Amino acid sequence: MSRRATPRPTTAHDSAPKAAASPEALAGPALRTFFAIAEAWRLSNEESMRLLGDPPRSTFYEWKRAGDGRLTRDTLERISYVLGIYKALQILLSDAAAADGWIRKPNTAPLFGGRPALDRLLSGNVGDLFVVRQYLDAVRGGG
Repeated sequence: MSRRATPRPTTAHDSAPKAAASPEALAGPALRTFFAIAEAWRLSNEESMRLLGDPPRSTFYEWKRAGDGRLTRDTLERISYVLGIYKALQILLSDAAAADGWIRKPNTAPLFGGRPALDRLLSGNVGDLFVVRQYLDAVRGGG
């Protein structure tokens, strides 16, 4: 006589969508990834602070030292765009050094007007991070 596995009962918990990670849970991984990208892109501390939305210097250096901290929604959004830009460049340019150097090279696309993408990224506006991310996604055919 063979034994058949008894199906496990389904509960509301099993079928519920997974909750998004809290900002507190995302902060450490987001900051550590951001600082790794900043290093790959050879960003100065001032450039890094600008991309993060100009946090107080003491906060920035604590984030950098600890690789963790309390982040605002704005800062998390900024980091998300930086990660998307980094990922798109890694997909578009097979050479990691070329991908990392792209943000500092003059760019003839109308969006950049002959200036490096980093100039646009450092405007201080979160919208400019979004626009660069959107441009790279369009170039790679991702929308």
